[in-house]
Amino acid sequence: MTAIIDYDAGNIKSVEKALLWLGEEAIITRERERILNADRIILPGVGAFGEAMGKLRSYGLEDVIRQAVSVQIPFLGICLGLQLLFQKSQESPEAEGLGLLPGEILRIPENPEIKIPHIGWNSLLFPNPGRLFCGIEENACVYFVHSYYLKAEDEGIVTASTEYGTLIHASVEKDNIFACQFHPEKSSETGLRILKNFLNINRR
Repeated sequence: MTAIIDYDAGNIKSVEKALLWLGEEAIITRERERILNADRIILPGVGAFGEAMGKLRSYGLEDVIRQAVSVQIPFLGICLGLQLLFQKSQESPEAEGLGLLPGEILRIPENPEIKIPHIGWNSLLFPNPGRLFCGIEENACVYFVHSYYLKAEDEGIVTASTEYGTLIHASVEKDNIFACQFHPEKSSETGLRILKNFLNINRR
């Protein structure tokens, strides 16, 4: 069973629908025990970094997330869920992120040749092996919707990257933590394969 963390950040039903399509039991919840008893956890989300961190804390979910990570439950952040795993974001300089991974979230640089927010399909390169991408070839395309991007401090955790006005760290993996800036639940067969790979990861 996979717990999808509900903190009023949107993009939840599409994740649930994709999991159900894959035959996975999924629950949308903010209840501590249901999250900690899950086989896997997904933190989706769209919206502003600072507001989202405020909601996580107001619902008491920051400590739940930290505990889940510490007991090695496979954990997947999607879009804003990826960004919240890091230390800070230019979007909300006053807000402190979860800091579970080292790095920062930066605004995509202004460029007359690209539109911001970045909305659309981009191909992926795989700078390091990643369990989410088993069976997926480089240059596979996935769907992005974002104005801010990850610059990881440790490039060794970066398992997928793309170019959109700058080099974007599109996916990371460290121990039981996985995250994607793109939306696998909206990325057709490639995205479903990524989610299936996550569902095949067991607690260490």
